[in-house]
Amino acid sequence: MIYDIRHVTRFDYGGNVKFARCNLRLKPIHWSGQQLLDYDLRISPAGRVSPARAEAGLANVVRLVVDEPVRHLVIESISRIDIDRPVPMPSDGSPRLHDIAIAARASRDPSPAGPASYLFPSPLIPLDRDIADYCALDLDPDRPALDAAIALAQRIQNDFAFDPHATLVDTPPHEAFLKRGGVCQDFAQIMITGLRAAGLPAAYASGYIRTIPPPGQARLVGADATHAWVLLWCGPELGWVGVDPTNGIWMAGDHIVMAIGRDYGEIAPIDGVVLGSSAQKMDVSVDVAPVLETVA
Repeated sequence: MIYDIRHVTRFDYGGNVKFARCNLRLKPIHWSGQQLLDYDLRISPAGRVSPARAEAGLANVVRLVVDEPVRHLVIESISRIDIDRPVPMPSDGSPRLHDIAIAARASRDPSPAGPASYLFPSPLIPLDRDIADYCALDLDPDRPALDAAIALAQRIQNDFAFDPHATLVDTPPHEAFLKRGGVCQDFAQIMITGLRAAGLPAAYASGYIRTIPPPGQARLVGADATHAWVLLWCGPELGWVGVDPTNGIWMAGDHIVMAIGRDYGEIAPIDGVVLGSSAQKMDVSVDVAPVLETVA
């Protein structure tokens, strides 16, 4: 399936901003099952962009500098991407969680996609005993990895309420866990906390999810906004497999990967500094629309 994606971020400032320097991670990365066909970044009314090195994680990063006074700033990211990613099929022959944990610790892959970087706590996803105990019910070391991953994702979906008013972008996983509610970022962080506590490499994936559902199917939670889910490394043969605890489904043809990191702090779509004396308001809109079926 080919998708057109339009991601618009608008900043309205209470007064003139004299200088802004931001990192933009708005261009989808190259990842298994997806091919970026076209991309355009538009900044209005002013701003200069230049390539930047990804500080951490897997992301396409550009640096935006605004060095003339502005009261408004619009950042528009437009992508066309081809997704061809099958749904994973759990089986008794898939790697066991115990074997994955051993293989991850033995890995010598130093790249950003290597499993070792995702075994340990990160600034926004610390270890948590309560979450670890909750997730451990689905993470028996002898259980096939794919079976365990989808079971845990679906239990989180069933036990937690999607509530955009329950949490903020900096709400820690433990608080969302106690509230039994939150948004996709919270559900992903809770699942990642439990997987890492079990010695398993788990990454935070940021991106988009199909806006218009196929005929007869329910609209997926997280559409019309950036979305977050989990990647579990399932050994050298299967590699990274995505699972979405917000919707209780696999990452497949409806998911578009924008960036991957240890947590949201490494791959936020936009971050940086602004020099000004007044408050700011930010509005974000995302549209993901299918274009046509991929022709074999």
